[in-house]
Amino acid sequence: MENENMEQNETQNIEGVVENTETQDANGIQIADDVVAVIAGVAVAEVPGVAGMSGGFAGGITEVLSGKKNLAKGIKVDVGEKETKIDVNIIVEYGSRIPDVAFEIQNRVKKAVETMTGLKVVAVNVHVQGVSTNNEEKTENNNA
Repeated sequence: MENENMEQNETQNIEGVVENTETQDANGIQIADDVVAVIAGVAVAEVPGVAGMSGGFAGGITEVLSGKKNLAKGIKVDVGEKETKIDVNIIVEYGSRIPDVAFEIQNRVKKAVETMTGLKVVAVNVHVQGVSTNNEEKTENNNA
């Protein structure tokens, strides 16, 4: 008798969970800021003319301690219910045309985030923090 009551209670609990998830609409999905930041970071890394991302002191320490590359480094994301705003801090390669690089970043980030998350990207702000001159590469070419 006790086993029957326990089984009946478990069935009711399971049915309650199923009912709750079914009544929840598709907009009930919440995507973490870090997920959007990683998607944007991968999209930025693929843009020609980007030498690297400019992150804060904490991001650099995290990379050193964990040994893993932080794909969200230099990206700040503000995710709402249906839309998001993204700030990207980059270092450009010397010789690249900055407006072209920024425009390409905006297009790729917007497309990647909207495709993968379904969120509407209202703004992609690109902040150029520096220029990489790659002096090491130039001296190697001169010695050859």
